[in-house]
Amino acid sequence: MESLINRFMKYVTMETTSDEDGVKCPTTEGQMRFAQQLVEELKSIGAQEISLDENGYVMATIPANTDKEVPVIGFISHMDTSPEASGKNVKPQIVRFSGSDILINKEKNISLSMSDFPETEAYLGQDVIVSDGTTLLGADDKAGIAEIMTMAENLLKDNSIPHGKIRIAFTPDEEIGRGADLFNVEQFGAQWAYTVDGGVMGEIQYENFNAAVAEIHITGRNVHPGEAKGKMINASRVAAAIQSSLPFSEVPERTEGYEGFFHTLEMNCSPEKGYMKMLIRDHDLARFEYKKELLKKNCEIINMQYGCGGIEVKIRDQYFNMKEKIVPNMHIVDIAKEAMLKCNVIPQPLPIRGGTDGATLSFKGLPCPNIFTGGMNFHSRFEYIPVNSMIAAVNVLTEICKIVAK
Repeated sequence: MESLINRFMKYVTMETTSDEDGVKCPTTEGQMRFAQQLVEELKSIGAQEISLDENGYVMATIPANTDKEVPVIGFISHMDTSPEASGKNVKPQIVRFSGSDILINKEKNISLSMSDFPETEAYLGQDVIVSDGTTLLGADDKAGIAEIMTMAENLLKDNSIPHGKIRIAFTPDEEIGRGADLFNVEQFGAQWAYTVDGGVMGEIQYENFNAAVAEIHITGRNVHPGEAKGKMINASRVAAAIQSSLPFSEVPERTEGYEGFFHTLEMNCSPEKGYMKMLIRDHDLARFEYKKELLKKNCEIINMQYGCGGIEVKIRDQYFNMKEKIVPNMHIVDIAKEAMLKCNVIPQPLPIRGGTDGATLSFKGLPCPNIFTGGMNFHSRFEYIPVNSMIAAVNVLTEICKIVAK
C-alpha cells in the first residue's frame, strides 16, 4: 500500500483550511488548487466522467466491469481541514509506536502522551503518521480522499475485482458545515453513498448530532469605573452571565455518546460590547429544540436582570440527524458491516458526535452513512492515524463494491 501512504503524505502538505467567514465556495483558494490536483490524478489513473465545477466539487466514475444490473453507489470525502488548528506547512512523519510517549517534535518537546490519549495503547508496535505537533495532520479528511483514490486505482488496474458503476466525489468546506450545500445529487447519480470521514477502525455511523450555531451580540454601556454605579452595563459581565446560565455538565469535555452540549467557540468582550459564538448539539430532536429555546430564554432573563436590552441572539440550524433517512435503508449499513467482517475488522456502530456531509446529503435524497478512515484526535495538533487502519479502510471500501456486485 505504498501508493496509499505516499498519496496521503502528499495531500496533507497542501493547505486547504476552510474559512468560516468566507462567502464564496470554496471559501479558500487552497481547496480549489487541491481539487484541480485531484482532477489530474483521477485522469492519470483512468477514471471517467471527471468533473470540477466552479464551487470546487470534484466528481468522477469508476466504470462497471460486470454485465449484471448493479446499483450505482458512491464514496465521498472532503478536501478542507478544520480552522480550529493550523493546516499550513504540515510536516507529516511516520513513527513506530513502541509503547512510550511519542516524541513528535524534539525541538519544541511536543509528545503524543499515552496519559493524555490512552487509546494509543491499541497501536503498540504499529506505524503511526503524525504531524510535528505545531499543526493538525489533516487525516480529517485527506485520509478519506487517499483511501478512496487508492481503492479507485486498484479497481481500475485489476479487472478481476467485480464491481458496478461507482461514483466518487470530493467536497469543499465540510468543516464549516457547508460541504454538501451545493452538492448536485442528481449529477452524482448514485442510489446511495458512504462518506469516508470517520475515526477509529471499524466505525460505521448513521446517527449524528442535530446541529445549530448561535451568535450573540451584546451592547453594553461604558462609563468611568469611578462613576459607574447605576450607570455602567458591562458587556463582559453579561457574557459571563450567559455562559454561567447554561448547564455546567452539558459541555463537550463532560459529555459522551448520545449526550448533547453547548460549546462556546468564541467570546470577545469589552465593557462596551460583546460577542459570543456557540455550537448547540443533540442527537434527540426534542432536546435539540429545547437547548435552542433555553439559550434564548436565558438571554431574555439576563437582559431584564442587567437592564441593558442589548442582547441579540441569532440561531442558525446547520444540519440534522441522518438516522431518520438511513433507518428505512438499513441494508446499506448492513453491507458495510459485512464488508468489515470479511476484512477482519470488527464493526463499531457509533453515533457521530459531530456531523458529516452525509447528514445533509441524506436529507437531499442520497442516503449516506459514514465509514472510518482510521484517524484520531481530529482538529488537533495531536491528530494521528495508524497506517494499518488506513490499509483496512481501503480493503473495506473495495469489499463493499464486491458485495454490491454479487
